[in-house]
Amino acid sequence: MTEAVVTPGSQSALRQANERRVVEVLRSEGTLTQAELARATGLSAASVSNIVRGLRAVGTVSVRDTSSNGRRARAVTLVRSPGAVAAVDFTAGRVAVAIGDSGGTMLSREEIAYDVAADPGRSVRRAAWLVETALMRSRIDLSSVSLVVASVPGPVDPGTGEVGGISCVPRWAGFRPAEALSERLGVEVVAENDANLAVLAEQHGGAGAGAEHVIHLVINEGVGAGIVVAGQLFRGAGGTAGEVGHIALDPRGQVCRCGNRGCLETFVGSRYLLDMLPQTAEIARGPEPARIQDLVAAARAGDPGCRRVVAEAGNALGQGVAIMANLFNPERVIVGGPLSEAGDLLLDPMYRSMEMGALGSALERLELVPSGIGRDASLRGALRMAAVRIG
Repeated sequence: MTEAVVTPGSQSALRQANERRVVEVLRSEGTLTQAELARATGLSAASVSNIVRGLRAVGTVSVRDTSSNGRRARAVTLVRSPGAVAAVDFTAGRVAVAIGDSGGTMLSREEIAYDVAADPGRSVRRAAWLVETALMRSRIDLSSVSLVVASVPGPVDPGTGEVGGISCVPRWAGFRPAEALSERLGVEVVAENDANLAVLAEQHGGAGAGAEHVIHLVINEGVGAGIVVAGQLFRGAGGTAGEVGHIALDPRGQVCRCGNRGCLETFVGSRYLLDMLPQTAEIARGPEPARIQDLVAAARAGDPGCRRVVAEAGNALGQGVAIMANLFNPERVIVGGPLSEAGDLLLDPMYRSMEMGALGSALERLELVPSGIGRDASLRGALRMAAVRIG
């Protein structure tokens, strides 16, 4: 593992100092050719070329062909503040990483299948390796990364950074992923709940754009919600706001992993939905275990049993969201996760159930919509949070 500590006089420190010289000259002088930059900074033409290449890779400068004294030249313009950010998205079965520029625009993305739920320490080591791999393929030095934001599929205490005890990755309970990942990379890391990051992404450039009161449901192994009130993310006192999967719907229902009975999660979590598949359904007889994506595809193709499973999930979700609508009175409720790909097969029964359980005034201005970003919502939200924090 490459050590990211920068010591005075090291090659990395020298490169950073030279980058700052180039950026400061561009900031004060405006657009310059690479030859003019070399003269203004006292650096060699080769050094300037390498620095400009790196700054261009992270979106700090733009480069265009021009001419100077009748010769071909390359004009360099400062676009935004230098630096890069990174995002890590942990889900139960995969790790995804994205590298972004200082404005949060995604520059590259890497993903691997991995049993994240099994061991938090190993998962962090794998994530650190993937971050370094993504940086290397993007030709971006780790020393230029200002902040990493990690998305975690569970509540994160904003004070301690610890993952809560009830999540789809129970072995992560009490673990501090930001602290562990920071130790591996030598970069500041912030950990945040996946649904909270997803709602930030949707509000910035997805289905939540233009709304100040938004709830974004993330439906996978469990059900979480990112809540934005008056344009601000709402976490609650200990980071557990939005754990809507544990709203109790049936006191005599199945026992949930939280210890209570009949939680919303026991009606719409992926494991519970797949257990409901009729054995006569084609996807239940395949050689590989069925996935939610298979359930959705079969429902959209007209399989009556799969349609019934999706409709009942929508009905249960509507009961849970009706409670949230009465509490928060949102303008928009966004449904994300693979189940949302069912579209109206899920949303129609969901809204009918909301009409039965919510005040009319709570639904009067409410829009129920699918995610506008899809499976990368948490990853893009992490880049967005990182850019805002360093901006």
